[in-house]
Amino acid sequence: MKASIVTKSVLALLIAAGVSACNQNKPDTKPAAATTTSTTVGTPEIVYINQDSLVSKYDYIKDMDKRLGDKGKAAQADVASRQQAIQREIAEYQKAAPTMAADQRAATEQRLQRKGQEFQQYQQNAGAQVQNDQVSEQTKLYDKLVDFTKAYAKEKGYKMILTYQKGNATVLYGDPSLDVTADVVKRLNEAYAKDKK
Repeated sequence: MKASIVTKSVLALLIAAGVSACNQNKPDTKPAAATTTSTTVGTPEIVYINQDSLVSKYDYIKDMDKRLGDKGKAAQADVASRQQAIQREIAEYQKAAPTMAADQRAATEQRLQRKGQEFQQYQQNAGAQVQNDQVSEQTKLYDKLVDFTKAYAKEKGYKMILTYQKGNATVLYGDPSLDVTADVVKRLNEAYAKDKK
């Protein structure tokens, strides 16, 4: 399933929030020369999540994309239906116009013009509502992922959790032993399944 650009943007913001949240626990007394990649033997300080896998396997994102897709299709269908109704009225007017009185023709044209303007406003409002729904859903996703990442980092003793995405030049390589994606997706899906009940 292909993720929307908005979903990818939120996940990119998650990187920044996760890094920031994880860095809040960083002690100031640690000497710069003593930086290591492990807090204890076998526990890395920095791990990563494969963003592509998270987007494709996290059930919440799948459901969110479906909800947003359904709302978008419903809005498009409604707008198209209203547009067809106006087009039918215009076609009927064009057929009847030659036999109409001038004042009746002028009144009908004004009414159709007003309907056209109302339709344009409705179309704009429908588009804005779809965008607002997307922003709202993305905000919920972002908050959910940030909260999870903070708790996960604290539980595991990680100082930083990065995201990796194919084609993203920020992380060119990550040792597979630092990839916590499977565990993160499993836990997120378990938590989401409990929330859905």
